[in-house]
Amino acid sequence: MSYEISRSIVGPMTAPATTDDSRSAPAAPAPGRGTARRPAVDWRIRFAVLSLIWGFSFLLIKVGTEGYAPLQVTLGRMVFGTAVLLAALGLRRQRLPRGARAWGHLAVSALFLNALPYSLFAYAELTISSTLAGICNATTPLWGMALSMVALSEDRPTRRRVAGLGLGFIGVLTVLGAWQGFSGQDPAGTAMALAASASYAVGWVHVRRTLAGRADSHLAMSSAQLLLGTAQLAVVTPLFTSVPDSFPLVPLLAVTALGALGTGAAFLIQYGLVAEVGPTTAQMVTYFIPVIATAAGVALLGERLDWNVPAGALIVLAGAALTQSRRRRPQA
Repeated sequence: MSYEISRSIVGPMTAPATTDDSRSAPAAPAPGRGTARRPAVDWRIRFAVLSLIWGFSFLLIKVGTEGYAPLQVTLGRMVFGTAVLLAALGLRRQRLPRGARAWGHLAVSALFLNALPYSLFAYAELTISSTLAGICNATTPLWGMALSMVALSEDRPTRRRVAGLGLGFIGVLTVLGAWQGFSGQDPAGTAMALAASASYAVGWVHVRRTLAGRADSHLAMSSAQLLLGTAQLAVVTPLFTSVPDSFPLVPLLAVTALGALGTGAAFLIQYGLVAEVGPTTAQMVTYFIPVIATAAGVALLGERLDWNVPAGALIVLAGAALTQSRRRRPQA
């Protein structure tokens, strides 16, 4: 994923990668503020928790759509996620960003990083497994690399990155069983899941071009973005859904967890990891998400797992890793 996590905005269930650690590493503490206190919980534990939260998010989407319409699942997710971030913003006594231009760019980011991909994944899981959705999510770095090479002048194609893109494409075809005519996979659902992953990449390119380097805190920017995404869905959802006749408990709990944990708390953990260990290490969570999503879907939902699915997922992850690799610069 060729986007800067440390500049950041809440986005996909993947940790955005960086193009250059020297640009995207968190800034040093300002003079007079001292160094940050060491977190009570080791970063490796928080890394594992974040992997589990995002890995289980696809299972929670599947459970949520068993009781509510996809747009309702997404709206609920955004409401609970926004509540967590706004509460954190208040506790830290920070304020939302100012300026109409910033809010305009944040509205676009909210569309491509939250409202649209979250909705597409929810619709996709009506007809595809949570396992397949989780693997499609792992293609985000591939979309990001392809788009950043076109839209961002500093991202130049290299043989290694192009090879990674090709390898990732082969992995997707393997997951879908292309030699069998994609039998057993719903084309529309799969297309929506892949479109959701591509939407994340579009959103991160927009963030890098329009919002990178602002003085507002990451938490303030992300809270504003989620607030705008919630407003967008609050307008659209009543137009395409009706009020549920009942509110089944298990799907409601799934939506609550998806928002409060998978969107709100996950961002707070992610930001803490970036600040402590840097974006390059934090982005490695990306490669654990499809593994956990697959294990959760098979073990808890009884989803079928043919040999080509995990094999293709490994190829996708290998391709994604290649797209993020950089030549080491000679030491001065």
